[in-house]
Amino acid sequence: MKVTTVQFEHRSGDKAYNLSVIEKYAATAASELIVFHECSVTGYTFARHLSREELWELAEPIPSGPSIKALIDIAAKYDIAIAAGLFEREGDHIYKAYVCVDKTGLLAKFRKLHPFINPHLTPGNEYCVFELHGWKIGMLICYDNNIIENVRATRLLGAEIILMPHVTMCTPSTRPGAGFVDPALWNNRVNDPTSVRIEFDGLKGRQWLMKWLPARAYDNGVYCIFANAIGMDDDQLKNGCSMILDPFGDVIAECRALDNDMATAVLTKEKLEQAGGYRYLQARRPLLYKDIIGAPHQSSQKVVWLAPEK
Repeated sequence: MKVTTVQFEHRSGDKAYNLSVIEKYAATAASELIVFHECSVTGYTFARHLSREELWELAEPIPSGPSIKALIDIAAKYDIAIAAGLFEREGDHIYKAYVCVDKTGLLAKFRKLHPFINPHLTPGNEYCVFELHGWKIGMLICYDNNIIENVRATRLLGAEIILMPHVTMCTPSTRPGAGFVDPALWNNRVNDPTSVRIEFDGLKGRQWLMKWLPARAYDNGVYCIFANAIGMDDDQLKNGCSMILDPFGDVIAECRALDNDMATAVLTKEKLEQAGGYRYLQARRPLLYKDIIGAPHQSSQKVVWLAPEK
């Protein structure tokens, strides 16, 4: 299956603009599936400032909301499956959601298990694996992928491909080398691409990503489709690096432009069983660790750059 991952600079709260960019890439991808980043329809980091009422207005029901209908129309027009993210409302709850649609309608919906951008979001409580063109595809949103059990569980549910939409990197943390990237470098990228590339590819960005993302693919013998925003996301600068990794943990396609960009790769079933991760999955002995991994635990999720100011 031919798959495309995209990076683009979204506009906060501007669904019409963001959907127009999604359509532009759907029209030119020449793939069977195109993957966009977390909250690619709505924008992301600005949501930390929104009240419950404002977030509710931004969110939409799925699948009856206008953005889903627009995505389905785009998918039908270009005969491509589209994966994209937005905020969802249902009942009294607001979720961070990610969907996949094609010309037939909504194929799958996933709710982020570990949301944090706004306190009025409700965590999802289910994994998602669906079928597309003979492939089994899972979805995990951003922080969900940092909890390794989520990736393994999605693989054990049959996923051969895991979509990993993010808005990440270039934020402070306790990790050495982490931090914000100066937006002035982005604004001057045409005249001085080297300075922003150093920041984007260093420990604030791609070097951090490459510490863990290839391991998720390698350890689980699974394709990982990573999609990330680039450019200004509210007041933060993001570095893109949208990429496709194969079950060997190798990057087989990557966006490298300092701009909106897309990258495409052909996924083949043979790699799923050739990869070491496939053998490791067969060698597991769950009786040794099922009680350890499944022991009661109180989840505590902390994001350093969202910590209250002292």
